[in-house]
Amino acid sequence: MLVAAGLGPPCEHALISLLALNGLRVSEATGADVEQLGLERGHRTLTITRKGGKVVTIPLAPRTARAIDLATGERSNGPIFLTADGRRLDRHGAGRIVRRVARRAGISKKVSPHTLRHAFITAALDAGVPLRDVQKAASHLDPRTTMRYDRARGSLDRHATYIVAAYIVAAAR
Repeated sequence: MLVAAGLGPPCEHALISLLALNGLRVSEATGADVEQLGLERGHRTLTITRKGGKVVTIPLAPRTARAIDLATGERSNGPIFLTADGRRLDRHGAGRIVRRVARRAGISKKVSPHTLRHAFITAALDAGVPLRDVQKAASHLDPRTTMRYDRARGSLDRHATYIVAAYIVAAAR
């Protein structure tokens, strides 16, 4: 999806990147404004309003930052994501973009903005990102919510036994 999005208009690339690489809720992405973009200790950032009204600053992957810069052009205020007639993109418009990019990527299954959020959380857990960090990135209050996304939770491959055994062997050297 990211490759297909990168081949399309900058707005589509920026939206797909935010949803897939930051795991944002669609309302968080569509509610973001250009003036909320920033730079903090060498990181490109975006300040968003989370579910429940909590305001947080998140880092942007370089690819996402470039896509947003292309999508916003010279604009210095207003919504990051605009419709063709200049209004703020809503969740329905974002859903249409996600479905269009999925078709362009050759994906026949139903894909929604939440599918990309789900993929972000699952990929982070699969990559070994600690549960607490994934929980924070996803803005889940309860770790059990985050764990529902863990496809491998029944797998013995990641059992703590193996990690502890490897740690003890390494410490004994």
